[in-house]
Parts: sequence; structure tokens; C-alpha cells
Amino acid sequence: MDRRSEILVIDDEPIVGERLKATLERDGHRVAVFVDPVEALAELDTREFDIVITDIRMGEVDGIQVLEAVRSRSAVTRVIMITGFATLELARESLTKGAFDFIAKPFKLGEIRKTISKALAAVNGAARTGGE
Repeated sequence: MDRRSEILVIDDEPIVGERLKATLERDGHRVAVFVDPVEALAELDTREFDIVITDIRMGEVDGIQVLEAVRSRSAVTRVIMITGFATLELARESLTKGAFDFIAKPFKLGEIRKTISKALAAVNGAARTGGE
């Protein structure tokens, strides 16, 4: 890869972020992890990310709100939704609002790596064409 991909992980369960950070950094990505979605949204105002991986059910800000905030800031950034409370309705809402993919917890690291690869291909394609 020509440059290191920037990935933001937001999950109120610290172990999820720690596990993803270790794996994704070994894969060559730059990873920022937040357990507080409000702090993560503030970080989105200071940096651009290629991919945002966010839990859906969190405290005062949920993953759908994160998704909407990311989509309003960037047409290129891809958002991958993760949740332990997967329902068809929630998946449909996420995808309708612009999520790249929806993954149920517990997930296998290979599954999320594969989704990240596809998302990066979409990011690179969108960056070349100037947006979505």
C-alpha cells in the first residue's frame, strides 16, 4: 500500500478497540481507538479517516449518529457498523444511511480484515473520482 490507511475505531467495550488496533496496526494501518463516541466525533473534526468502524449501541451518541456525522463530513470515508445486537431492521437502517457494511459481534478478525480491504478499494476508487 502506498500510504498507511487511517482507521478510526469507536466501541464502548475497550477490548474490542484494543484487539482491532493490534491486528490492524500489524496489517500496516494507522489506528485511533475511542471508547467515548463524543471524543471520537471531536477527533473527526481534526483528522480525516479512510475508514470508521463503529459500534452501534453506545452511550449518549450511538453508531447511527456517528455514521450520519461521518457521511456529512466526507463522501469518501467508509463506515463499517459492528454490533452485538444485530437485527435486520438495524442493518437496513445502517445501509440505507450510507454504511459500507454491517458486521455482527462476535466477528472473526478475518471477516473484518476482508471488509476493510473492500472498503479501502472503495475509498481509493472514490478518491480518484473525487467523491462517491
